[in-house]
Amino acid sequence: MAKAPPRAWQRMLSGRRLDLLDPTPVDIEIEDIAHGLAFVARWNGQTHGDYAYSVAEHSLLVEALYRRMNPAAPVKWQLAALLHDAPEYVIGDMISPVKAAVGPGYGALDDRLSAAIHIRFGLPAAIPATVKKQIKKADKVSAWLEATRIAGFTVAEANKFFGVPAPELIEGMEITLRPPVEVRAEFTARHAALLEAL
Repeated sequence: MAKAPPRAWQRMLSGRRLDLLDPTPVDIEIEDIAHGLAFVARWNGQTHGDYAYSVAEHSLLVEALYRRMNPAAPVKWQLAALLHDAPEYVIGDMISPVKAAVGPGYGALDDRLSAAIHIRFGLPAAIPATVKKQIKKADKVSAWLEATRIAGFTVAEANKFFGVPAPELIEGMEITLRPPVEVRAEFTARHAALLEAL
């Protein structure tokens, strides 16, 4: 008798069943994304403070940096910046060395989930390369801030790994460690505001 294939779906708190190998936009809810990301720790949890620095908090920072770096960017690309790590609500946040060790399978899974999430919220399945590059720049500035403020990196180390951010980009930008419930609420509210502005 043939062995049944392993389960490839996850049940969400919304009641949705998300097939990780073949995700569909109808099984994606922002509340599930916000909740999951608010409980996923960046830096494998190796940060100072009484709360983990979550992917939801990071996503809010990246979106704010993206707007600062691209003040004329359409709202849809601001939304793409907010959702840039959304697949991590089900696959977690892997640090770059682990992604490299896992190989191309991780990237393919991430791409499938990203496409379904984008379609669910009115974005193109694949974000244009130029926009992706701009979001990645904001992501690197965010990583520099996180590395130096809460992850124990020296400025010299952060400069080596993430580049040197322009002082005006990071002026007034703070790293906040908050309870997941607060971060989840802010992420959901920001998502709603961007959708309304589309």
